[in-house]
Amino acid sequence: MAPRSRSETLLVTTVQGGARARRPDELIVEEPMTVQLDGTTVSTTMRTPGHDYELAVGFCFTDGLLAGAPVQGVRYCANGSAVGSEFNVVTVETGGRAPAPRPRLGNTTSSCGLCGNDAIDELCELLEPLPATTPIPIDVLQAVPDAVLGSQGLFNATGAVHAAAAFTPTGEVLLTREDVGRHHAVDKVVGRLLLDGALPATGLGLFVSGRASFELVQKAWAAGFSTLVAVSAPTALAVHTARRAGLVLAGFVRADRVNVYSPERLA
Repeated sequence: MAPRSRSETLLVTTVQGGARARRPDELIVEEPMTVQLDGTTVSTTMRTPGHDYELAVGFCFTDGLLAGAPVQGVRYCANGSAVGSEFNVVTVETGGRAPAPRPRLGNTTSSCGLCGNDAIDELCELLEPLPATTPIPIDVLQAVPDAVLGSQGLFNATGAVHAAAAFTPTGEVLLTREDVGRHHAVDKVVGRLLLDGALPATGLGLFVSGRASFELVQKAWAAGFSTLVAVSAPTALAVHTARRAGLVLAGFVRADRVNVYSPERLA
């Protein structure tokens, strides 16, 4: 199957220094994708095409829908051809070993994630506190954003996507995924690790290119990451959740500074 187009070039008018010019501009593609678990629709959301199987698997895992059931297969479209659904329906299959799914999301935008206090409590109650691991050195955390930037091809081309990356305690970037949705980029990373048999991600760090919301902390927790690094600020709920999880949460990470929000105090 040929790779899906993830960007589109359009002519735009630019104005700079009072001068106008027509030039081509590369724009990110945004399309709807429906996620199904054993043939039942559990979510429809907007995403950047590419790594769709990882996104679907990662979503089902971090949302608690798999409940420990192994993924037996992933494919486009449950009924009919993949071409007929324009490669925008992905089914995760467990052979019925996962509990009967119920939708967590309706139709959403790429920026929309988890909604509702009941859903938040339900997801957190599924998780145990993370095991203690050797802290990743602060200087390593500070170097991660620059290390990831080199693998953000879509951002460099369009300036319109978020990135998530898994990295080692020494700062080695293991994989990077990009998407218009922050939580989708994370789910793609988690999905890849799950398909590779590399979860839980104990001792590893997770980088996100935007703010650290509750949902990103919850996904990092569910995947077993020990550290979450964000280039922007966390929300208060994200900090409370990270402390509850035993997850190291660092924000405003730059080469010359970092704010550590969880744990409450550094040793």
